[in-house]
Amino acid sequence: MKFDTLQQGITFYENYGRVSGFDTRLYSTKKRKSDGKISLKYCVCNKEGFRETPRLQSNCKKKRPITRMGCNARITLKLIND
Repeated sequence: MKFDTLQQGITFYENYGRVSGFDTRLYSTKKRKSDGKISLKYCVCNKEGFRETPRLQSNCKKKRPITRMGCNARITLKLIND
């Protein structure tokens, strides 16, 4: 698919995720070295990847629930100059 702006692509994927039953988050951004403009954006499911093993802390009162479970839903948005 082609979008006029990267933001339109992000909005599309957020709406798609909402309809499909998952939340999204921005994962990474890459900028061009020549002009500093954003050339790539990665949007992923909010359950993508795995959380690092938590460090043992003596002042930790409540353990956080595991939220990342290795989901592979993602989209890569690339800026193309016509």
